[in-house]
Amino acid sequence: MLDYKLLEALSAVIDQGGFERGANYLGLTQSAVSQRIKLLEARLGQPVLVRSPTLGPTALGKRLLNHAQQVRLLEYDLIDIVPSLGTDEQRLRIALNADSLATWWPLAIGPFNQEHRVLLDLVVQDQTTALQRMRDGEVAACLCSTPRAVQGARVVSLGGMRYMAVATPRFIERHFPEGLNAESLSEAPGIVFGPDDRLHHRMVAQYHIAPPFPHHMCPSSQGVVQMTVAGLGYALLPEHQARPHLESGALVEIETPSPIIVPMYWHYWRQGGQLLSSLTSYLSEQSPNWLLSVEETERGSPTPL
Repeated sequence: MLDYKLLEALSAVIDQGGFERGANYLGLTQSAVSQRIKLLEARLGQPVLVRSPTLGPTALGKRLLNHAQQVRLLEYDLIDIVPSLGTDEQRLRIALNADSLATWWPLAIGPFNQEHRVLLDLVVQDQTTALQRMRDGEVAACLCSTPRAVQGARVVSLGGMRYMAVATPRFIERHFPEGLNAESLSEAPGIVFGPDDRLHHRMVAQYHIAPPFPHHMCPSSQGVVQMTVAGLGYALLPEHQARPHLESGALVEIETPSPIIVPMYWHYWRQGGQLLSSLTSYLSEQSPNWLLSVEETERGSPTPL
């Protein structure tokens, strides 16, 4: 039988990024937290933490963190009848892509958060890699472009995000006077979010261009917008972000061979309790207000990632 005080110590150390911070979060001494981790490892006969070169959970530690988060979510369902279990606020750790966080997610989730008093712990991860956070047991749910659910989880299609190729009028005049083609894309600098962002790679592949191709790297959704407006390169921006700049004339859309649509799938634990189920139902109802519908996404030939 697991001792959940020991699991609580493990969760605090990982969530807070260290023994000292974890101890402060729990209101304990660092020595007490260290002793709890050692006791947990002694009872299990295996290490739950890797302490060097950087602190992190072992494979077993990840499984235990996954289990601990699911237990907290299930306990949340009992708060009304067993108040001693804790407060009526719940912390949800969710992985999602930076473009969703910079555009539709905060406005969509706001009403739900106010009603259910959810404390969000958001992990920003590219839409192609967010699912790994669920596999590792680090998050209770994730928003990503992968349709296949991991073991123990369910998946719901929310629709899709339309991306637009854009640049300043001056940049287009200089680099794309005849539109997009293999020669111009081989020379014009793009602006890419990060090493896991493969959207540009998929687009230039339509012109039979293989990496490397010139590009800036900017790990900030808003930073990509500002760099594009500044004329440093062309970018693939979510329609929500691009629209105001298109209307002002600061940016111009560059025609692409086919619509650039990234499907969005919501993954969540099966045993995540009523809170996760309610959030899933809410997102399914709200997503058409913020994303292309599932039908539109399928008709638009979503960009494979």
